[in-house]
Amino acid sequence: MGQEARHGPRCHEPAWVPKWLRVQGNPAAEGDRVSRAMSLRAPRGVLRCSMEPISSPEECVELAELRETHARLRLHDEEAVRGVRDSLRRHGQLVAVAVYQGRGGLEVVDGFKRLRAASELGWPLLRVQVLALEVVQAKAAMRLLNSRRGMSELEEAWLVRSLYREDGVRQPEIGRLLGRHKSWVSRRLLLAEGLEEEVQAQVRLGLLAASTATLLARLPQGNQLPAAEGVRARGLTKHQVERLVTQVLARPVEERDVALTDALARQPAALGPATSRHRQECTPVQGLMDEITAARRLCARLQARLLAQPLGAFGERAAQVVGLELAGLSPVLGALSRTVEQSLEGRLYATVEDARRA
Repeated sequence: MGQEARHGPRCHEPAWVPKWLRVQGNPAAEGDRVSRAMSLRAPRGVLRCSMEPISSPEECVELAELRETHARLRLHDEEAVRGVRDSLRRHGQLVAVAVYQGRGGLEVVDGFKRLRAASELGWPLLRVQVLALEVVQAKAAMRLLNSRRGMSELEEAWLVRSLYREDGVRQPEIGRLLGRHKSWVSRRLLLAEGLEEEVQAQVRLGLLAASTATLLARLPQGNQLPAAEGVRARGLTKHQVERLVTQVLARPVEERDVALTDALARQPAALGPATSRHRQECTPVQGLMDEITAARRLCARLQARLLAQPLGAFGERAAQVVGLELAGLSPVLGALSRTVEQSLEGRLYATVEDARRA
């Protein structure tokens, strides 16, 4: 569970905006971490301004004016969004959303959960703080503004890859920009580019934990997706996945496919709803009522999530995966709707016939 979901109102704790972001001082020293008291030396032309607000510190804007281009660099945590939504409902908006003026409008830098929660609540406006940033600076600020809550390794990897591939920032410069050593940057870039896109798509969709995907990235491409499917099917814990990966990597390269299959086969299958004691003991009517209730709730959640943000916010590959699944879901829902209508008509017809016989 994320920090915002755990602490309720503290999800709106003011973001830490470091004064030393004004680019002067020393480069990152050896080692991964750089002291927060140490200044950053920015690459030429990359970070030549501070994160100070433009004109007024805060202003109210319509939700439709806020863009989420950089949301693809963050994970979507439904439970954390629910916690933020509850906090907004009880306490209102305590901290402004951090944004900057992009080419297409105001781009969110920090506050994606607040934006989505406000959208789910039907709020028309949010308070924002406009920061004097450009795109590269804004991406760096995403990590700096989340220094207390932290980003997952995979989120950091997406951020580094974006700076390197999309913005053309060199790895040593990325290290200085983020206050990290170049070896840290190299490891994050290796993670983002070494992990199969299908596995990353599962993480974006909430089907696989980011920490689990980071462990699976140690496997060769070609083994990662089957391993991810096996982990999901068996509900393996992080420690079980770590042992699994270690066992597979201990085998010669030519034996790893078989080793992975054998290792997964030795893991017990996860218990599904159909094998629970409740399912075994309930009557057919109770089972049908449970399924109807579950389907109604699931459809409501799915509709809310589809309306909350466009598929493109999950990234291109994840959007393709979701699109294919939605395309397959549409005829299923259509068939279910027709079956429900037929069942209701049949019940009504039977009721009329019974009344006539009486």
